[in-house]
Amino acid sequence: MIEAIEKYNDTLVDNDKIICDKLLKIILQHFPEAEYKIWHKHPVWFFDKNPVLGYSKLKAGIRLMFWSGASFSEDKLKAGTGKFKDASILYTSPDQISTSDIQRWIEKGRSIQWDYKNIYKTKGKLTRLK
Repeated sequence: MIEAIEKYNDTLVDNDKIICDKLLKIILQHFPEAEYKIWHKHPVWFFDKNPVLGYSKLKAGIRLMFWSGASFSEDKLKAGTGKFKDASILYTSPDQISTSDIQRWIEKGRSIQWDYKNIYKTKGKLTRLK
């Protein structure tokens, strides 16, 4: 599976590839128990089949998103809009990446989770798992 994520990263150029390669290394080091795959065309990590984090290429840079990140109380993570509990950070340079921030957010992602894996069963209503 790691090959699919490396292949995704290899489609990117310049800073975008460097940023994604750095994110991949940090995530694998600090979230080794997670399952991961390409999901909806970008790399996503799961804990107990629930999406926790992922990154994707946007026009403005690379977005690192945490599905339950709006509940993390972290100023650097900007909450999404709508009924979901996601929050993300946008990187335009590898120098902006803080390993300690990502490590802390991964820890919060383990302990703060909204039930995205069953969202279709609950007709779009999110419930908190942890």
